[in-house]
Amino acid sequence: QVQLVESGGGLVQPGGSLRLSCAASGSIFSINAMGWYRQAPGKQRELVAGITRGGNTNYADSVKGRFTISRDNAKNTVYLQMNSLKPEDTAVYYCNAAAYLDYSSWHNGREDQLWGQGTLVTVSS
Repeated sequence: QVQLVESGGGLVQPGGSLRLSCAASGSIFSINAMGWYRQAPGKQRELVAGITRGGNTNYADSVKGRFTISRDNAKNTVYLQMNSLKPEDTAVYYCNAAAYLDYSSWHNGREDQLWGQGTLVTVSS
């Protein structure tokens, strides 16, 4: 069974830091882009940060300069270092991976979108 498992969420005071991790497990041939999304109560899910297999990154304007995304391809893991956290960063954070699950999928360019179960980040004093 292929799955993404997130960890690292929790309660932190404004100005604090948290590091989220997301590990892919199961039968996966290769992972392309990985990313972090978040969804606050009453709002749509939004992209926070993304990273290609080669390490190119992009960020939402609201987190630039505060969050850093990185990955370890050997471990099929992506990280999100969050610094200078603000109350408006409070949300459920979801990991995403665009993956080829087998050689046939890779050969045909057919990606599967994998999602984690979400981890809650609460920024509050």
